[in-house]
Amino acid sequence: MNFFKKTWRWIDDRSGITDALKPLLGHPVPPDSRWLYVFGSATLFCFLLQVFTGVALALLYQPSSDNAYSSLLYIMDEAPLGKYLRGIHYFGASGMIVMMGLHLIRVYMMAAYKYPREMSWISGVVLLVLVVSMGFTGQLLRWDDNGVWSAIVAAEQIGRVPFIGKPLAHLLIGGETLGGKSLSRFFTYHVFLFPALLFATVGFHLYLVVRNGISEPPKRGRPVDPKTYRTWYNDMLKRVGVPFFPYAAWRDAVFGAATIVAVVILAAWLGAPPVEKPPDPSMVHATPRPDWYLLWVYALFALMPANIESYAIVFAPPLVLFGLFALPFVSNKGERSPLRRPWSIVGVVLVVTVVGTLLLVGNKAPWSPHFDAKLSGVNIPTQNTNALVGRTLFEQKACITCHTINGNGGITGPDLSHVAKRLNEEQMMVRIVNGSDNMPAYGRSLHGEELQQLVAFLKTLK
Repeated sequence: MNFFKKTWRWIDDRSGITDALKPLLGHPVPPDSRWLYVFGSATLFCFLLQVFTGVALALLYQPSSDNAYSSLLYIMDEAPLGKYLRGIHYFGASGMIVMMGLHLIRVYMMAAYKYPREMSWISGVVLLVLVVSMGFTGQLLRWDDNGVWSAIVAAEQIGRVPFIGKPLAHLLIGGETLGGKSLSRFFTYHVFLFPALLFATVGFHLYLVVRNGISEPPKRGRPVDPKTYRTWYNDMLKRVGVPFFPYAAWRDAVFGAATIVAVVILAAWLGAPPVEKPPDPSMVHATPRPDWYLLWVYALFALMPANIESYAIVFAPPLVLFGLFALPFVSNKGERSPLRRPWSIVGVVLVVTVVGTLLLVGNKAPWSPHFDAKLSGVNIPTQNTNALVGRTLFEQKACITCHTINGNGGITGPDLSHVAKRLNEEQMMVRIVNGSDNMPAYGRSLHGEELQQLVAFLKTLK
């Protein structure tokens, strides 16, 4: 024991670890900072878990278009504890999103963004953007059909931004089309760029917590006045403040550990998300869906009228971010108690209800193609050979997954039960070859004879 004590004293004397940690662990906090204040620390616990599991996965993953998918299958099926490790990484990301959301709600409800903690709120919003970006870039690294098409959809949406859309999309995927260089770029974003920015921003965020102190629980009739608040807060800490360690730190440690245990249990119980089929650019009927924490955005855009979708994609995200960044400047003083700010309670309830509803709707996705649909109830004379072959093609090319015929099929596209009454042969060919508003162009995936056979089948639908 003496050897270890001497060793630690030597390391501490040369490195100054104790002197560096004293301000962090010993800074005073308000005595009523209890369980509602633990969500920020739980987010940090999840972030550290993501770092450790991410490093372990990176040792097995091969970021190349030729080997990425097979290396993911190796992690899932062959590597010792690989599937379990990937499950922890997946649920750790979900835990980080949930805890950050709860932390954001707590700060907003208690108006802890007011003076002098405006910069803490701003750095927290930056952290939220970085965490969501980490989740999105990680989805492509699966290099399966869903991940690849999700990146393509994101690039197309970014490309709609006026003036800078195309350069931003080019920066995102590393070229005009998605390919091997896109995977390398997303790997760099996910493993190097965003983690580095997260570490720097987390460090800055913690520094601000120590510098400005933890906000005291709000009290009715005790508004924030920038002219007197700092003096009042420092006097309050001198009178009744308690050291962060151990009086407040134990709650953070207990709740953070419980969060990690919950993540580990979910990973063991539910396992890692399944790996979809390998990416296939010829599959024009693919319907990518993001992970659950972005699913509500997917549902929102899918449900809104098509004529305003482009405007919403271009203007909604910047407006939301502008509102979040502007909040502490618009309202940096005054009452902090939710009882004196009832609109804050209504706003939180409304946002949680809308997002929760969209998550439920997005999970069902009634507008998505019906991949299990079968064509039935269509009678074609046996002598009409082209129409019979076209009927088979209609299923093989997955047209039935989006179009309804005689009550069977998907609802994404128009009902084709009587299409021969609306369109002539030439119009049908143009639609199939060139596509339409929400329909991809099949010109490259059909040769001339198949196109004739498909149209022959559609001409029987009168």
